[in-house]
Amino acid sequence: MTLERIPEDWERALAVVAHPDDLEYGAASAVARWTEQGKTIAYVLVTRGEAGIETIEPAECARLREAEERASAAIVGVTSVEFLDHPDGLVEYGLPLRRDIAAAVRRHQPDVVITVNHHPSWDSEGRYLNMADHRHTGQAVLDGVRDAGNRWVFTEAGEPWGGVKMVLVSGSPHARHAVDVSATLERGIDSLRAHHAYLAYVGTDPDSFLREAAEGMGKQMDVAYATTFEVFPF
Repeated sequence: MTLERIPEDWERALAVVAHPDDLEYGAASAVARWTEQGKTIAYVLVTRGEAGIETIEPAECARLREAEERASAAIVGVTSVEFLDHPDGLVEYGLPLRRDIAAAVRRHQPDVVITVNHHPSWDSEGRYLNMADHRHTGQAVLDGVRDAGNRWVFTEAGEPWGGVKMVLVSGSPHARHAVDVSATLERGIDSLRAHHAYLAYVGTDPDSFLREAAEGMGKQMDVAYATTFEVFPF
């Protein structure tokens, strides 16, 4: 399968994901490319990742992971990082989450929205199950983008914004589009490496994990390294 290139005729993007580190498993390399092009990208995290490290109490874990995410974002040229403070591990799909996401879209007025895989699994065969926080966040992003453009929905959440051209879903098993990250993969790796406490807990090696995945995706695009997205036009 040959992957299609994602259009890059836009100026502003908003990334909305569940946890600190969600963007760093592939999407951050594309973010680095786009900020180098002069695009403005902001991050919104639904949680602070406070339940992600079993050996660290939630309050301390939230502090550590917030700091790691801000450092990680800076590596790929992102300075705006916000947290919605939904409970990690307990993110619920519903009106409160849709309202918060719609408000973020209206506030940042992006052309493009980036999120994480909302499908039940990470692979098309359904062997590697996705977790609830990712599923609920990704679905709420798709709905929240539509909500943001409707002036009669969530009227208390700011003026409507219907300017989103597309939503890009990172980590999707149904990806048909990709971004050439040959020139920015190293910054993507460094952005994942910035999550010191979390990586020490899960034991992931950022270099081998991201490089091997990007090389495989790159072969489908005829470039050295790529990262993939499922694209939903709006």
